[in-house]
Amino acid sequence: MERFDVVILGGGLVGLTLGIALSAHGVKTAVIDPAEPADVTAAGFDGRVSAISSTSHAMLQAIGVSAHLEGKGCPIDRIWVSDGLEPGALDFVPDADDGVMGTMFPNRDLRLALAQTAAQADNLTRFQPDRAVRVDRDADAVTLTLESGATIQGALLVAAEGRNSPTREAAGIRTTRWQYSHTAMVTAIDHDVPHANTAYEIFYVGGPFALLPMLPGTRSAVVWTVPTEQAPAMLKLSERAWLAEAQKRIGGFLGEIRLAGPRSSYPLGFHHAARITETRLALVGDSAHAIHPIAGQGLNLGFRDVAALVEVLVEGMRLGLDPGDPQLLARYQRWRGLDALMTSVAMDGLVRLFDVPGKLPSLVRRAGLAAVQRTPILKGRFMAEARGQSGALPRLLAGERV
Repeated sequence: MERFDVVILGGGLVGLTLGIALSAHGVKTAVIDPAEPADVTAAGFDGRVSAISSTSHAMLQAIGVSAHLEGKGCPIDRIWVSDGLEPGALDFVPDADDGVMGTMFPNRDLRLALAQTAAQADNLTRFQPDRAVRVDRDADAVTLTLESGATIQGALLVAAEGRNSPTREAAGIRTTRWQYSHTAMVTAIDHDVPHANTAYEIFYVGGPFALLPMLPGTRSAVVWTVPTEQAPAMLKLSERAWLAEAQKRIGGFLGEIRLAGPRSSYPLGFHHAARITETRLALVGDSAHAIHPIAGQGLNLGFRDVAALVEVLVEGMRLGLDPGDPQLLARYQRWRGLDALMTSVAMDGLVRLFDVPGKLPSLVRRAGLAAVQRTPILKGRFMAEARGQSGALPRLLAGERV
């Protein structure tokens, strides 16, 4: 039976990042994932893009992932938030010394960079494609029997399985959850007018319309939120008709637009776990919390889980503690529980504010945006959130070695 310090169920963006980060600190780690590696890095697997905050990017740099992302992605130098195309927009432009707000990366590029980094990690073993068919957790250890027939043991089990985590459910951890009545349509467009590294979040009665700088120059990702009942008809529109509808929401400020990728859709929902630890178990990423993509903070929230858990485990192991020690899990729960809850509640409140139809709420939203624009303290707070710099940050998020 092979023994590990930490066993991670789920090798997606958050799970594999955690495996790489732990491995870099000499923690013997296993990652188990049922997906075929070639499938999850195929061009058509995931057409989404992610806004990586400056702090998350510092962590990826510290663990060696950024070396495989050089020349990819697009910096976000400015964020423009408006209610429709009306006056009263909120315009985030950092000072010259502050650096970029974040960087947009296609999820496929992130997956490829993580896979390349993982292949060079000395203390990381990937069981993929494979899955756990039996998991036994007790006060002493975690033992897993895999579909391949292997049996492995770990001191700590980490669930990074996504929103519908079976490990979380098996542990009896309750979640608060609901579905939004919206679906996100995702694609990419080319346009005649350069985006100037600007991310646009334009709110409409039917849902937000986001334009995210995907490549330097004239390509942007589109995340178009529509009422769920309208999504099937919108996705069935011809390319020409879909572009015409998109152009109505853009208002023509990017010039002529053309599709630059396939169209896909994702249902939107919210959930938050009542707790993120159990006996020799920790939850990270969407297994612990999932929020609306309205501010692009979902993946960054997962990366904050990674950085906090790594710091807690590495410091504890240096003191001779077992990675599954209740003291360490309690510290992780305290550190991440409140921050994740506050971010989740704030994002849900923002969704509900902009989801109220009618002229009066629209006027209130515009007044609110204008007020934030004129108030340096409030604006600074929003910019800190966008960069992922709010709260007590783990050292990895500052690019430091734990």
